[in-house]
Formats: sequence, C-alpha cells, structure tokens
Amino acid sequence: MTTSTYRDLVCAAADGVELAVRDHGGDGAPVLLLHGAGRTLADWARVAPLLAERHRVWAMDLRGHGRSGDGAVPWTFEVAAGDVTAVLAACGAPGAVVVGHSLGGMIAARCLERDRGVPAAVNLDGHGMGRPEQYVGLDATYVRERLGEARKFADEAGGRPFAPDALDAVLGYQSAMAAVLGIPAELMEAGVRRSLGETADGQLFLRPGRQRAWETQEAMAGIDLFALYRRVARPLLIARSLRPNPSMPGMPPWVDELMAAYVRGLARDLAELARTRPQVTVAGVDGTHAMLLERPEEVAGLVSGFVRGLPGRP
Repeated sequence: MTTSTYRDLVCAAADGVELAVRDHGGDGAPVLLLHGAGRTLADWARVAPLLAERHRVWAMDLRGHGRSGDGAVPWTFEVAAGDVTAVLAACGAPGAVVVGHSLGGMIAARCLERDRGVPAAVNLDGHGMGRPEQYVGLDATYVRERLGEARKFADEAGGRPFAPDALDAVLGYQSAMAAVLGIPAELMEAGVRRSLGETADGQLFLRPGRQRAWETQEAMAGIDLFALYRRVARPLLIARSLRPNPSMPGMPPWVDELMAAYVRGLARDLAELARTRPQVTVAGVDGTHAMLLERPEEVAGLVSGFVRGLPGRP
C-alpha cells in the first residue's frame, strides 16, 4: 500500500477557532480533503498518499470534529464553508479543488458557490437524506414518517456519553463493521480514537458533541442539494456509491427498503442533472458509502482524473 509522510498543522478560522489540518505534501494541482459527519481526516489515510503522487494535498477536521474546535456559533454550512476558505488561505492554496466525502461533499459543493477562488469541487456520496419525492415507489407520507424516525435516532446517538470502560465495546463494534466491509480494523479504530472527547464528569463521547451533532443534522435536513447543484457555475463532480451499505444489527427493518428506494431516485435525478447541467459530472464508485477506506485507488483515480481534466490544470 502506498504510504506518505505528513505533518499536522493548526489553522485559525475567521472567529479564531482552531482547525486541525494534515499536510500530506505532494506536488501539482492542490486539493483539500473533507470528511463526513462524525468522522475525521483519518478517513483519508488510504486516499491522500495516492493523490499526493500527482497533487499537493491537505486534509482537515471539520469544526466540531476530530481535533478541531467547536466555536461559539452554531454549526451551519455557511460556517463550515468559511472554515474551508480560512484553511485554504492559511495553506497558501486559495485556488485548491475542494474534495469532500458524505457531509464533506455537501460542504464542497457549498464552497463552490460561496468562494470564488475555488475552481471546482468533488462530492463523494454526500447526498444527505434527500426529499420524500426522491424515494421511488414509496408514498411520500410514509417516507416523511420514516425520515422522522431516522432523524430521532441520529439525534439520540449524536455525542451520546458513555463510560470509559465501554470504549472497548465501541471499538469492537467498529471492528465488526470493518470486517463486514473488508476494511482494516486499525483504520476504523484510528477514526474513533481521533473523535474521542471527554465530558466534565469524565464520560467519553464521539465528537461532535450533542449540540453540534444536532446542529449538523439540522443543517443537512435543511439543505436542498439539487437546487444548489443547479446554481453552481463551475465544474462539480458528484460520485455515488454503487453498492448498498450492509445491514447492521439493531437497525429497523424498513431501513434497507427506504435506502433502496432512495438510491433509485438518486440515480434518476443525478442522471437528469448531468444531462441538463454541463458543469456537472456524475460518476459511480464500486463500493459502499465507506468508499474512502474500501476503494482508495478507485477514489483517488476518479478525483485525480477530474482535477487534471480541469481547464488550465497540469
């Protein structure tokens, strides 16, 4: 497996919040990598070294995640995109392509609209839960009810404290997920350990904390991604996973049905978007949502090919 050296930096957001950044080095067109909700820059451990063979590469922990600060203001897409602008300026790369996975991909698309210096963006499987009409073959009222249940579950789980002696069980669950997905367990464990926070009474939790986790879920529920996609005027690559996520113990039985309907709607709507919006490119990755750890070569090749194909890029 390709490896690389890196150095960890701290950059300041506009409001002074410390943002953790990992400099993976490399030469060529610059890219900044953003992770998903509840994850950290450690998710890019397999992709970043591959990208650094052709590009100048940084990754960052989003505000409230990993080792970046929380700040005093609520978590919003506007705040997150502003943090990206601050990191790009601090790294001397205001013209970098912003590449994000999951929530990070949604932020990358927002950066493309907000920051005139960002020439292009990549959204890797960052679709949120979408709109009820995107769930093909299911009644919209039924979908709204199920999405409400899913949101309640996410709100209850986000930042939930647990006793220090329960950490082994948390890591064990992550290892089980890694085994199902065929991912090295140590990569999943690295993300968990980077996410660990501690409450005032000595309990542990996985960042973001409860308030920031709720705000993140609220932001994702409120954004109309396809309206955003239609507004952007610069190149945007949107990739979706082509394999369903494996069923996990404890999930309600309707989850698989709901996700299958949503995948059909996404495929339909992304195809129409690509057909009608020349600035948008749509692709697929032969993996699940955990594509960064499952399919690093494929993801790196997709991103690098897109970046190198941009006008004026080497």
